[in-house]
Amino acid sequence: MSAFPARDKVAIAGYSQSPIVRRSQTSLGSMTIATVREAIADAGLELSDVDGFITTPLFPSLGTHAAEDGTAFVTTHWLSRRLGLTPRYQQDPQGQLPGAVAMAVNAIHAGAAETIVVYRALHNPGGSYHQNSTPQAAGREQWGMAMGHFGPIAAIAMAWNEYAQRYGASPDALAPIAIEARKNGARNAWSHWKGKPLDPEAYLAAPFINDPIRMYDCDIPVDGVAAFVLTSAERARDLPHRPVQVTAYSEMLPLRLRAPSHWPYDDMMELGEIMVERLCRAGGVSLEEIDYPQVYDGFAPLSLFWMELLGIAPRGEAHRMIADGGIDSDREEAVPVLASGGSLGNGRMHGTPQMIECYLQLARRAGEQQRDVSLALACQGVPQMGGAVLYSA
Repeated sequence: MSAFPARDKVAIAGYSQSPIVRRSQTSLGSMTIATVREAIADAGLELSDVDGFITTPLFPSLGTHAAEDGTAFVTTHWLSRRLGLTPRYQQDPQGQLPGAVAMAVNAIHAGAAETIVVYRALHNPGGSYHQNSTPQAAGREQWGMAMGHFGPIAAIAMAWNEYAQRYGASPDALAPIAIEARKNGARNAWSHWKGKPLDPEAYLAAPFINDPIRMYDCDIPVDGVAAFVLTSAERARDLPHRPVQVTAYSEMLPLRLRAPSHWPYDDMMELGEIMVERLCRAGGVSLEEIDYPQVYDGFAPLSLFWMELLGIAPRGEAHRMIADGGIDSDREEAVPVLASGGSLGNGRMHGTPQMIECYLQLARRAGEQQRDVSLALACQGVPQMGGAVLYSA
């Protein structure tokens, strides 16, 4: 597979991130409208310039909460009606953020739309996040929901146990990941954890959710919205900010039938390697050329798995690199894979902090945190059913 035809032909021209809060007094729909308008203005455009919307409206709770459009999630249909628009292009894929970016790139390159807003709106319902009133599970769900093995935390705990036993990771090996993410997230004005870094004592004092996963190894459910304006790279050159081009993208779906909460470590790595190889082929680059990788961290072990998939550390060695300060963004020789703070450091925003960080660095809008970056990578999701997008200036 050679570089795909739309390589570097579509660019991010502007963005906006709402304040991330535990539970907002404003409805998710209203927050989305405001954030999308701010992103369009940031790109130097008018609402009438936008002719496409794409979002991934998944409400990622396994509980039995009421899920209403405009409250628990925000579809493009709901949004466009409230904005008084009839866009040429609308899509609501039930996947990850890379899929939404891919759709926008393909649509703009094909001429289906000129300017598309990609957004992600996340909601934290009242009560326990995975609160489930269902008394029993039937069909294939019974094999992944019964006997207390339920939800993504149980799944990631199993994979982390596999890794730790195979490679000799210590019980507190994840602590530096959570601490690093919180340190960087605490520096963001819009973060739920603004001004609230995490110290080792607090991390170790937190309860286990699914042993060996502690509370701070999991991102916190929040209300928040992020939006990005994409248009042709040629058009973006005439807009206020330096355009950030989409160089390549890649996604992966599970190839084997598994129970819903069964995420084997070997599946993650085998399929993740395929996805990363496809990404490099599409972008015409090697992993060594990517100078600013931002890994996904919805759960702390995922950051470590992504690091090894990207060749930042050899297989089985990332936990040692992390323990030695190898991802500390305040060390010049480190690889700052969580410079944005990610989800652990900001709140459950499903990879949007990583995308924002790549955009700000390449657009030269990172302020005091500006680095010399030419090729940045944003990873999202669990490797065997997630994706990544490569960006360039």
